Amino acid sequence: MTDINVDQLVHTAVFGDGDAKAGARRTIHMEARRRGAVSSSIYPLYMAFGRNEIGRLFTVPAFNIRALTYDAARALFRVAMRHDVGAFILEIARSEIGYTEQRPGEYAACVLAAALREGFEGPVFIQGDHFQASAKKWATEDGRAAEMKALESLIDEALAAEFYNIDIDTSTLVNLDFPTRDEQQRANYEGTAHLTKYIREREPAGITVSVGGEIGEVGKYNTHPEEVRAYADGLGRLLGGITGISKISVQTGTSHGGVPLADGTIALAKIDFEVLRQTTHICRAEYGMAGAVQHGASTLPESVFNKFPEAEAVEIHLATGFQNMILDAPTLPQDIKDGIRDFCFENCLDERKPGQTDEQFVYTTRKKALGPFKQRMWEMDDAHKGPIIDELEAKFEFLMEKLGVFGTKEIVAKYIRPTSSELPAYAAASAEMTAAAVVDPNEGE
Repeated sequence: MTDINVDQLVHTAVFGDGDAKAGARRTIHMEARRRGAVSSSIYPLYMAFGRNEIGRLFTVPAFNIRALTYDAARALFRVAMRHDVGAFILEIARSEIGYTEQRPGEYAACVLAAALREGFEGPVFIQGDHFQASAKKWATEDGRAAEMKALESLIDEALAAEFYNIDIDTSTLVNLDFPTRDEQQRANYEGTAHLTKYIREREPAGITVSVGGEIGEVGKYNTHPEEVRAYADGLGRLLGGITGISKISVQTGTSHGGVPLADGTIALAKIDFEVLRQTTHICRAEYGMAGAVQHGASTLPESVFNKFPEAEAVEIHLATGFQNMILDAPTLPQDIKDGIRDFCFENCLDERKPGQTDEQFVYTTRKKALGPFKQRMWEMDDAHKGPIIDELEAKFEFLMEKLGVFGTKEIVAKYIRPTSSELPAYAAASAEMTAAAVVDPNEGE
């Protein structure tokens, strides 16, 4: 980029004040659109999956970037350009928005600035992950109303920031005490239906937001095929002729962040790939959806990632592994590492579980320090930050290859053409979410 300084512009978009911050974000959005990096919905591609038109196996990686967002996104776009990758998503979950202090307007600005800086052209898929209902708050009528309002407000903010892919997660409301699958899933599909309608009423003209649903809360029991049908049938009844969801997240044996052992290392998870295969076949054959989504996968062994395309998983969410690569990096300054550790003991002791070692406690809570330490990490010199980004870039490249998305740019272009619609009123450039719109950071990712 020769006519604007993208590095300075995105720094202002993140750390600037008032009008300067809002102006920088808007400039990024407009310049990205003008130069061909356009925030888009992956919905048309996923509907082609649902019609079995794609003709090759690949699983779309969705990268949750919690720290060093601009630099990490630049690395992702470099890999994509090197290998003609079009099918990849950058996302942030509701809980992550809170503890990383990255509201949708900021996150979208970082992603689109990264695309600008690297000269990427084509659809850019920005996703709101785990827009999740809090089961605790749902327990009372007043709490339920407040929680739904908070989710609606978050959707408003996300759409304003050009998040055209949103995963609704009301799987926290599934109640296994009921005798039938329909009754167990009812609160889940009712919540998904309400929020899907809310999105459809507000999505920009010419764009169909890709909405995802979830039926098994990650970290709990594995999904049963009849749960898929109960959820999808109930959702279909409530939506009627309204465009529904494009994919369903299921539980296969993983947990968000992995399970830390006493020494801080991660226990191996056993994945039931047949759950993914069965769910995808049900989604496509019976409901015209793209298929199953795998969560909690970034801490899995490298040897398993090629199995996700083989199991026909349509999408896979990757998060904590990248966070660990940053926080455990040899070149991350020791004063930052010590500061993050101290932060955990000073601010998170109420979350310490009985029997946890210090290492387990720090591992499970250190993500809470990402927001307070965001600027110090962003402004590290290249000697410290460069090797971290190089390692992330190599990991992104490995994952994209194993998930089969090399050479998907042409496939994406066949189904998705960047919209020529007007940029939506950019409310998120200046609006701030209320605290209620951020989920309890102990839930979700």
